[in-house]
Amino acid sequence: MGQYDFRPLRVHRTASQLFAAERYKSTPPWHEVIGTVPPAQALVRPLPLQHQETKRAGRTRKRSKLFQPQRISYEEDKLRKEFFGDHPWELARPQTVLEVDGKDAQRYDWSQASEPGRPVTGESVIQRQIHILNDKQNHPNISHAGAYDLARKEFYAKRLQEDVERQVAKEEAMATGAYFGKTMLQIGMELEDKVFERWKQWATKKASEQEQQRAAMYTGMENESAGQPEESSETRAALANLEGLIPPIEAQGKEVDGSVPAGQ
Repeated sequence: MGQYDFRPLRVHRTASQLFAAERYKSTPPWHEVIGTVPPAQALVRPLPLQHQETKRAGRTRKRSKLFQPQRISYEEDKLRKEFFGDHPWELARPQTVLEVDGKDAQRYDWSQASEPGRPVTGESVIQRQIHILNDKQNHPNISHAGAYDLARKEFYAKRLQEDVERQVAKEEAMATGAYFGKTMLQIGMELEDKVFERWKQWATKKASEQEQQRAAMYTGMENESAGQPEESSETRAALANLEGLIPPIEAQGKEVDGSVPAGQ
């Protein structure tokens, strides 16, 4: 076959010939798909689309990275990483990801911090920061950190205003007899109390089991000493007879040494 293998290009023709020769009772499921979308005829792999210029250290390039697609990066990526790194809980807020054509942010007026119909989210801080950096007329010679601080302070002020509006609306509703139920903090505290009570019961049970095991160890020693059988009268009589036959230890020492005690 040489250097190249052309058999994959002839799979559809071979299957058609086998079906015409009645070698197959029916065509395979992929027969019509390959006939409609045949394999590529080009045997040379094309280079991927170059989105940006690459800086080559030398004249040659590694083969493993020759056909590797380039990384697509935007200006907003670095700003998002900085903002959400400082405000990680902003990612926990529910977001509306439904858009018309993906260009809804371009229709807003980012020259002002807030706008009717535009939610205040972390993305609004990023877009506001980009607008401040590009607005050389109203913000000349402003740095990246300065634009970030300005957009961030506007974001804080808008969030504080929303919190005050919600609190006032809640107090007005409660003054007229509305009932909102338990807050998320109260629900969380109740769940925490339930878990603590379960742990308390478990800890009390384990402590009582350890006390019982510790008491059983001492009780077992007393039972062993109390469980020894008492000596019978016959045993005591036999021991008394043996004591009369065995001389004392001092007398045994005299007989062995052969010495006579003083005064005799």
